[in-house]
Amino acid sequence: MRGIILSGGNATRLRPCTKVTSKQLLPVYNRPMIYYPLNTLIKAGIKEILIIISPERAGDYLNLLGSGKDFGVKFTYEIQDKPRGLADAFIIGENFIDQDNVTMILGDNIFEDDLSKDIKNFKSGGKVFAKKVSDPERFGVVKFDENMKAVKIQEKPKQWLSDYALTGLYVFDGRVIEAAKAVKPSERGELEITDLHNWYLEKGELEVAMVKGEWIDAGTFDSLLAAQNLAKEKLQDKLVI
Repeated sequence: MRGIILSGGNATRLRPCTKVTSKQLLPVYNRPMIYYPLNTLIKAGIKEILIIISPERAGDYLNLLGSGKDFGVKFTYEIQDKPRGLADAFIIGENFIDQDNVTMILGDNIFEDDLSKDIKNFKSGGKVFAKKVSDPERFGVVKFDENMKAVKIQEKPKQWLSDYALTGLYVFDGRVIEAAKAVKPSERGELEITDLHNWYLEKGELEVAMVKGEWIDAGTFDSLLAAQNLAKEKLQDKLVI
């Protein structure tokens, strides 16, 4: 299993703080934000991790994280010249992934749950993680049938489809590279990761696991504040770095 942290983007919603640094390097209580997704991967036993970053912040990440030796892992870095959508990460990471299974986590996603077993037990296909939310229109969402089997996945639906948002943690087998290369840009010009989900869903090979504890996508000032409180009150004894 390889790991990817997607940590590019401009984070305009967090200006002026992100005029001088990457969002994922902002402090969340007593650690940089990126330490939390790193914890998710390292606790799952992943030793080789690709960090995808924007060119203007590359030096900041190297200064903070280095080779990975201090964390007992090996880091590889790749530049994403401009944000092209989440599915682009698997194209950028093609050589890194090779034919291995891969877990990708977004650099601003923080989970209360320990999801190590879900990642370690993965064999093939695709696996995503859903959480019931009050504002599903902000996310990719998954619709279930009466047996809680996923039947439809859609990115930021304009009409209500489901209350279950897909979180920023994804596990795929090596075929994800093939699937990502076949994705066409959406109306907003991005390679949507929901197209990868549907690629596996249509083959009957997508598993949706539920997130029970808190999950925060720390992309706004309100969610960043919530992440600070979560980190202080519930995460300190769960972190390995």
